[in-house]
Amino acid sequence: MDPVIVVGAGPVGLALSLALAAQGVPSVLLDEDPAKDETRPARTVVLREDTAAFLERLGCKALRDEGLRWTGWRSVRRRQLVRELPLGEEPSPGSSVPAAPVHVPQHALVRSLRDAVSAHELVQTAGPSRIDTLEQDPAGITVHTREPGSTWWRGSYLVGCDGARSTVRKLLDIRFPGRTAVERHAVAALRTELPWPGEAVLHRSPPWRTGGAEVTARPLPDDVWRLDWLLPARGELVTPDALVTRVRDTLAGWCGETPPYELLDTGVYTLHHRLARRWRVKRAFLAGDAAHLLGALGTQGLDEGLRDAENLAWKLALAWHHGASDALLDSYQAERRAAVASRLRAADQSLPILRGGGGLRTLVPGSARGHDSLLMDGHLGCGPLGAPPSYALSPLAPPRAEAHTSVGTPPGAPVADVRVTAPDGTTVRLRERLGRGQLLVVLVAPGTGVWDRRHWMRAGVMPRLAEAVTAMPAKAELLVAESYPGASAHTVLLVRPDGHLVEAFGGVRPAELLAAAEAARGGAAGASVRAGRTADVN
Repeated sequence: MDPVIVVGAGPVGLALSLALAAQGVPSVLLDEDPAKDETRPARTVVLREDTAAFLERLGCKALRDEGLRWTGWRSVRRRQLVRELPLGEEPSPGSSVPAAPVHVPQHALVRSLRDAVSAHELVQTAGPSRIDTLEQDPAGITVHTREPGSTWWRGSYLVGCDGARSTVRKLLDIRFPGRTAVERHAVAALRTELPWPGEAVLHRSPPWRTGGAEVTARPLPDDVWRLDWLLPARGELVTPDALVTRVRDTLAGWCGETPPYELLDTGVYTLHHRLARRWRVKRAFLAGDAAHLLGALGTQGLDEGLRDAENLAWKLALAWHHGASDALLDSYQAERRAAVASRLRAADQSLPILRGGGGLRTLVPGSARGHDSLLMDGHLGCGPLGAPPSYALSPLAPPRAEAHTSVGTPPGAPVADVRVTAPDGTTVRLRERLGRGQLLVVLVAPGTGVWDRRHWMRAGVMPRLAEAVTAMPAKAELLVAESYPGASAHTVLLVRPDGHLVEAFGGVRPAELLAAAEAARGGAAGASVRAGRTADVN
């Protein structure tokens, strides 16, 4: 079969090609301008726990080598500390301490992903390649590129990851409505020492003249900080001299006097909120900024773009290797567009509360703390503004099984990153087994950690469960966990390749497990179970 064509070699396109390669799918990465990635210290990205883990699985070393996990978060209003929150270095299932986001320069992230792509034989890069024609037929998709030469490319599928001005989106005649200039920010990257090493700081209504409505400090390695000042949505031309004054006033406001600093980079950027009407047209898909724009209130557009890539990769891999129903491929738009639309709605509802004028909201008791909670959600990846999405209403969700049991993760939500043991005896984090193009079946079996694996693999419910996993309609891996939040002994979890829970069963129920697996791959969710199947076991 022809490779998947990925248009655009930014972080989302690079990650998608690597995710496809990890599942045995070749791709052609059409890069419009391979030399455009310039070093801009002020252009950084903040990645949440799930998207950072996704990139690390793909071999991106920049998060470890050039990124920084924040040690804490503090919110200040005028001169008052509103909230101080420690952040966890490693995710801990059930912990009340949020996992620390990772802050990394975007040029370092892209460079690391490019290095991983160049080392993978299943990813072919071509550039500069500017697409100008796109044609589809029942068997595949053909595109024409120009600059420097005229070339036709043939692919099984195509994904447009070519940014906000997406050529793919325009060729597919997909509308891109939304709001312009939702927020404007002035930004500076500088090297200095601040009173809160390793902590991110949000300061609302700072008491110095040039502080504006809000300023944020985000740490990077080597005493580098990115400072963001919220600007009026329109107007206020920010000159280089005015930005330097903001830097000096802000540092003096925090430190008592302006400390020595080295200014590395500055800029002004405007945030827009937009959402493409469609994300799939036959064999062509949109992902990342080509499909959506967001970023106000601390939300991160790249987070959502990477979630697009992870969601789409396993579905395209299944289609590429085995063929797939329209239900499976349609589920990409149903899940991801709904998730981003929900994020945009949450931001639109919060913006008038946080950015609106008038004095009434500042007089309501506790209003400052409530506003701080909303902003913290966006910056730390919590709540409606930032938490990883749940696909509870996915078309791939199976009907509620008779053997359904409730655990700490509802169906459709990302699973907890517990430690699991594979049949070969390897003990790893659950997330390390994701992205391999296979379903995961996790048995919760307390006490197995102290047994020799040769004994518990042949004991109790394991043989019957292993037989059921072998008979599943899609490739699956059987794992064992000592515990799982909210789960009792012998609970069985069915997990998608992207880490979202399909269903939890109270005991080993082969018939219902197989039906749920069929639904998760876009098959007949309600198909009756063939007669004569092995009886279920609790």
